[in-house]
Order: sequence, then structure tokens, then C-alpha cells
Amino acid sequence: MLREYTLKTERNNWTDVTSRVRETLRESGITNGLCVVYCPHTTAGITINENADPDVVRDLIFALEKTCPDRAEFRHAEGNSAAHLKASTIGSSITLIVHEGRLLLGTWQGVYFCEFDGPRARRFYVNIMEENA
Repeated sequence: MLREYTLKTERNNWTDVTSRVRETLRESGITNGLCVVYCPHTTAGITINENADPDVVRDLIFALEKTCPDRAEFRHAEGNSAAHLKASTIGSSITLIVHEGRLLLGTWQGVYFCEFDGPRARRFYVNIMEENA
């Protein structure tokens, strides 16, 4: 089952989309298989990280800003090379195991849509695939 979601983002903002992924799983009725979450944008990404303490996300955004700052030497005409670099670092998709109707996420884990260039209107996809017996 493939589902498309949309969201409006702000620059350097991570959105917890775990509930949307779980919603898609419930709607699919699939009990065992794989779940892929995919972002079709070159200046945004998808990751799994802690969702219990919001300071973790703040720290990750801070670290990516320090690691991948905008630089005068970048030649990309749109001026968002740092956003492309951060998106490549995070990645555009994740794969989760579905077991007995649940996502196998750790106790503190959540799925995040990571915006590095906003504000934007963005899309992401959730695809639930059933395990072949």
C-alpha cells in the first residue's frame, strides 16, 4: 500500500511523522513485511532518531549547521548547497520492519521528515509491503 503525505515546512525543521507512518500501516492491514518511507526532494530527508527529548533534534540540527555551513565558495546558483549536503548526509529514505502489525521501532525512536531549505510545501511517501510466505 502506497500513501502520499504533504506538509508545509520551515527552514531547518524536523517534523515527527511517526503517527502518519503508523496510520498507513493500520490502513494497510498488513501484519508482517516492510515499510519504506521516502522523500523525493534533494534538500530534505528522512531519518529515525529519538523522539522523547526534543533537545536531541535541536542538537542534531545544530551539529548539521556546524558540520555543513553555507560557504561563499559554493557555486550552486540557488544558494542552497548546504541544504543539499545535509540532505545527502541524512538520506532520502528509511526501511522499517513490520512485525505482528507493528513497526519495529525502539522505545525512544521516531521517524522524522528533515527540512534543510524551507519554507516549502513538501511530500513524502509511505509504502507498506507484505511479507511473502
